[in-house]
Amino acid sequence: MIVVDASVWVSRLVSQDVNFATSERWMAAQRANSTLLVSPSLLLCEVAGAISRRTGQPGLGHQAVSHLLRLTGLRLVNIDEKLVRSATGLAADYGLRGADAVYVALAKQLNFPLATWDREQLQKASEIIRTQTPQIYHRSG
Repeated sequence: MIVVDASVWVSRLVSQDVNFATSERWMAAQRANSTLLVSPSLLLCEVAGAISRRTGQPGLGHQAVSHLLRLTGLRLVNIDEKLVRSATGLAADYGLRGADAVYVALAKQLNFPLATWDREQLQKASEIIRTQTPQIYHRSG
């Protein structure tokens, strides 16, 4: 099981993204290994907004969310008070952006690695949890 950040999902869903091919191969490998992919429910609005902004087509943002909701290998976790408190502390302690802190807090809570293309998130989160890009593994201290 692995927590997957919106940056990986967006790169997989937007064929013009620089990381599209790598993300596509990585996702295929995860499916082949029956790896459960986990994201906070925040993923849906992040993906919808990112795809709508990148393409200029709101309908594609809606389609992307519909696609994610149909995936059997994706588990969405609701953001409860415990997760918010953890994310809040991580955001303050490590200077994480709010949404990034939610993904890191979820990975920490579940004791799963976090996959992301966000370099700042990778660097800061690697002090707390196991992190990886869809290519490279990092280990927290």
